[in-house]
Amino acid sequence: MSTSEISPGQKVKDVRCTDDELTVDLADGRTITVPLAWYPRLLHATPAQRAKWQVSGGGYGIHWPEIDEDLSTEGLLRGAPAPRGAATTA
Repeated sequence: MSTSEISPGQKVKDVRCTDDELTVDLADGRTITVPLAWYPRLLHATPAQRAKWQVSGGGYGIHWPEIDEDLSTEGLLRGAPAPRGAATTA
């Protein structure tokens, strides 16, 4: 028995990045905003690279193909930053 199940409402609806924040809108109306500094690959990407995202993982993930970054709505909802040493700058 799982204590936290993924719900259909946790599917990605939209993604936006500023120079400082990543914002993800979910299908159920919630919005998650986290510091871009938590994800070094996104932080060091160009605005154009950040804008080229796609839904992955059956709707529960976000993939940026140009920078090989993947995030899940589950991780974002837990407030989980990227593991230390997970990315290097180009």
